[in-house]
Amino acid sequence: MVRKGQWRKHGVRLLGAATLLFALIAFKAWSDTMADPTVREITFAHKALPAGTAPVRIAMISDIHVAGPDMPPARLERIVQQVNGLKPDLVLIAGDLISEKRLATRVYSPSEAVRPLAALDAPLGVIVVPGNHDHWFDMPGLAAELERHGISLLANSAKVAGPLVIGGLDDDFTGRADLQATLAAMEPLAGARIMLSHSPDPFPDVPNSVPLMLAGHTHCGQIAYPWGGAPTTMSDYGERYACGRVDEHGRTLLVGAGLGTSVLPVRLFTQPEVWLVTVTPKTP
Repeated sequence: MVRKGQWRKHGVRLLGAATLLFALIAFKAWSDTMADPTVREITFAHKALPAGTAPVRIAMISDIHVAGPDMPPARLERIVQQVNGLKPDLVLIAGDLISEKRLATRVYSPSEAVRPLAALDAPLGVIVVPGNHDHWFDMPGLAAELERHGISLLANSAKVAGPLVIGGLDDDFTGRADLQATLAAMEPLAGARIMLSHSPDPFPDVPNSVPLMLAGHTHCGQIAYPWGGAPTTMSDYGERYACGRVDEHGRTLLVGAGLGTSVLPVRLFTQPEVWLVTVTPKTP
């Protein structure tokens, strides 16, 4: 027969174990959320880049989600300096500059959110495409601030950046992406084609003439399982385009985990990322 005192001791031990487990998970989550971005490096041999062309270093970031408590402008300023330390030729930002999440301890203005990006140092410029949160918050205000700081905004349009042509899709998640209009904008421009999109979901429809696409939006799940995968991906294709490098039908998609957070101000088993993509001519 188990005495009441033994049950009490057993209950205290269980409560202590549960409290310790919660504390460990909370510590891990906040560490993942506030970690310095991991730099993921790849070299991409672009078939349309002429032989002898100097390599182009592209830093790709996404899902900055400026908001308190996890991504105040001061933290973004530090990340900008980390990106500058990579010495990129071109910086591409795959949308969601800001967050208006309900659990935010502070929502910042377009001016406060964009100002740190003005310090990005890349000789071929900085190019941004809109994300769904940008549209939900204040896309006209963000666009005005980007223009004020000399940062290019592409929304179903295109721009030459050195030997590259960057096609920038508007946000697919809110139904604003127009792939055909973007391809038409790229058509008269000379250079090796790259597509920049907030969501990875347009990728299956991108033609082989654009062999590289960069995207974000999924946060690699943001809150993931420790063994891989996540409960949600924010992609209609599930895990197929949820995270990292995907090679399909002679084309490559890179999906970054982003920098900030959406809905909940926490990451777990995912970390902030910067992609450093070195684009080189394809050797025979």
